[in-house]
Amino acid sequence: MKKQRKKRLLIFFATIISLIFFFYFQNNWIETTDISINTDRVPASFDGYKIVQLSDLHSKSYGENQDVIVQKVSEVNPNLIVFTGDLVDSKKYNKETSLTLMKELIQIAPVYFVTGNHEWWSGKFSSLEESLLDIGVKVMRNTADSITLGNESIQIIGIDDPALAGDGIDERSITEEAIINAMEGVGEGRFNILLSHRPELFSLYSKYSIDVVLSGHAHGGQFRMPFVGGLIAPNQGLFPKFTAGKHVSENTAMIVNRGLGNSIIPLRIFNRPEIVVLTLKTP
Repeated sequence: MKKQRKKRLLIFFATIISLIFFFYFQNNWIETTDISINTDRVPASFDGYKIVQLSDLHSKSYGENQDVIVQKVSEVNPNLIVFTGDLVDSKKYNKETSLTLMKELIQIAPVYFVTGNHEWWSGKFSSLEESLLDIGVKVMRNTADSITLGNESIQIIGIDDPALAGDGIDERSITEEAIINAMEGVGEGRFNILLSHRPELFSLYSKYSIDVVLSGHAHGGQFRMPFVGGLIAPNQGLFPKFTAGKHVSENTAMIVNRGLGNSIIPLRIFNRPEIVVLTLKTP
């Protein structure tokens, strides 16, 4: 009897330790995902151009001075880094932790940033925006910017998250107005990339001749199951359609980043934190 009891205790503790390791691994071991866009719309000068996309940190720390993320991004040697919203979390707001990452990233490559819903929910975005601008981050607020190599260029377009307008608003209409304002003056026929936090508005993005959309917000569907994908996502509910990877509609491709941190649901399962590396290619 004593041997059986000891065996059961050993199995019990081994199971607990294994579960702790599993959940730690699932929520803290960052995965790098490589995605390419191959189209003749990419200018020849930008063939092989690398963009690192980060999203949804939610004020989480990855090592001292965010060195885990920084090391992984540095190894990629990107031409550009973009952050697609929710750098901070409205409930566990930590401006310094979030800014530490941006201060380190700006030493690697130019950094572009757009807001997510948590920047607005925190009520502290004005202060955060000022700090981001001070360290050299390009904060895109319904604006566009050209990136030039040689005699050729591409357009980066960035829009605010519709949460800035408060509760009870038509988020699709707010977003459409933001896109229209941001694309004023954008040269027709030029390859363009839209930074927008919300993937659930993909049908709207594809209306506006946008080549690539980079989004986050869905946290990979939080719990991912084989043959099913993500189980739940904000603004998409159960069994959401847009939680990760590349989606294509007409001439628009959208890439959804699974994010780095957690928020309302504090746990990921089969859904590790993610860094996306987007490589532009000409045929």
